[in-house]
Amino acid sequence: MQNSWDILEKYRGTAIAGEWPTITEQFHISTTEYPQAACFTAFGKEKVSYTYEEVSAYVEKAADHLIENGVKPGDNIILTGKNTPYWGIAYLAILEAGAVIVPIDYQLDNETIERLIDYAESTVLIVDKEKYEELSIGETSPIKTRIALCDENDQFILDLKAKAHNKPRRTENDLAAILYTSGTTGNEKGVMLTHKNFMSDVYQACHDMFLGASQEDVWYALLPLHHSYCMTAVFLEGIKFGSEIVFAQRLVVPQIMKDLKQGNITMFMAIPLLYNKILQGMMKQVRAKGLAVHLYIGLMMKISGLIKKIFHKNPGKVIFASLLKKANLDNLRILICGGGPLAPETFRRYNQLGLDFVQGYGLTETSPILTLNPTAHFKVDSVGKVFPLVEMKIIDKDEQGTGEIIVKGPNVTTGYYNNTEATEELFTEDGYLKTGDVGYLDSENYLYLTGRKKSLIVTEGGKNVFPEEIEDHFQLDVQIEQMMVRGYIANRETKSEGIEAVILPNTEYFNSKGIYNKKKIIEEIVEVIRDHNKELLPYKRIGRLRVIEEALEMTTTQKIKRPKVDALIEKTDPGILEKI
Repeated sequence: MQNSWDILEKYRGTAIAGEWPTITEQFHISTTEYPQAACFTAFGKEKVSYTYEEVSAYVEKAADHLIENGVKPGDNIILTGKNTPYWGIAYLAILEAGAVIVPIDYQLDNETIERLIDYAESTVLIVDKEKYEELSIGETSPIKTRIALCDENDQFILDLKAKAHNKPRRTENDLAAILYTSGTTGNEKGVMLTHKNFMSDVYQACHDMFLGASQEDVWYALLPLHHSYCMTAVFLEGIKFGSEIVFAQRLVVPQIMKDLKQGNITMFMAIPLLYNKILQGMMKQVRAKGLAVHLYIGLMMKISGLIKKIFHKNPGKVIFASLLKKANLDNLRILICGGGPLAPETFRRYNQLGLDFVQGYGLTETSPILTLNPTAHFKVDSVGKVFPLVEMKIIDKDEQGTGEIIVKGPNVTTGYYNNTEATEELFTEDGYLKTGDVGYLDSENYLYLTGRKKSLIVTEGGKNVFPEEIEDHFQLDVQIEQMMVRGYIANRETKSEGIEAVILPNTEYFNSKGIYNKKKIIEEIVEVIRDHNKELLPYKRIGRLRVIEEALEMTTTQKIKRPKVDALIEKTDPGILEKI
């Protein structure tokens, strides 16, 4: 099989200076190849769309404006705002000017954003209208220049005026971005990623065995673009192919379904939470048609999945054509899932419906993708096959061959910005990045995750249990809005732990059933836990339930911030404890 990056040979020495293109070089290649193709699109009150040629012209003007305002190669520039074509233009303009992009979550409070601005030592802020006036600028702030991502301002990015300047040509080893990651620890660190980090990851993901995408695909930028997952897997991969990228307005299911239809989306990327909600909605429609239809659809899904798995044929799109069309999923060619663990049953059901569902694994420090499940040879319980240029090892293995995952490769970060101590802790002595995740590899180099090293629970029998292994079983239970599994001290003498589930009930579900009594809600949740406990090994079973009334704090990719949440739960009302 030909490597996706073999095509770069014809550009080396002309359009590309090094082994891998810079992000800017890749955008120039796509603009030259497909100048009139749609590049950035958004559906709001009215459709907004720009071709590659039009985007390129706006990028040039904005880059000239930055250079005229004193931006030098290697300077850090803050970008914070919602997903829009203007965000994409700003991103490319920063790199065109030779600067480094520092994208920040626009949902953060102003105090945190200003602290991160100080830490990044940035003098330029590109920002949405909501924050334009709120974020400080002037004598006490390092920010001297602001650019707006909205047309209600005289500094709107599409209206910038500047004379033409020579643009610095950056190399693949130059820094492209600093991505702040809090993960689930709450301590922000600036991950430094080069052009080579990003583009080597993009080309590996676009290998035919994984995505096999083309210029005709339409990509959907649904998740926040400041996060490495959407930045690489949608924004940069879309640009690599010279494809259209549709920017989502809101992370709301009805709006998403509307965008999928209007935009003829073919490449859809989301997190487990969203895929579970869409699947639950579809199955709810099926159940509403009666028991006979429900059983028939269930049987046909199993047959479809079996045919796809054994014969590599895809009958599901024909069998379930009306169901998929009603859910606006009929145009989708590939669904990509990342950002957290996905229940194998969810993966299985989407494939049974005839949709190519690709699960992957990675982290911000690896740009971020390390593995993807090939569409033609997927393994339901695996998070995918290790990328061709990534070297992955499992260290400190237990008797089952499970241990910490460490990696090397062209997509791996050089470390954290202005944080030598954290950088040193990130790598082994022989230069492998320590992921902090635990899992194992099979004979075909497919990775299986078991959990995070830091969240390990050690039971009274000395068994190791990862919360994520248990939480995965509950992803499709409509009674549960949020769930976190954690250890609690069951025996103070031996320091051994029991397993507790912290659950926020789904009030919408219980209200629809006419159940408002807290005791009855708890009884139903306890029954759900008991059902799943039967599927789990005895030492992995949940022994205690704590029902909470307020939502737990989460990251951008909807993962619960465990240490912060632990402290929050212990400080507040202990809730209701139930022996399961």
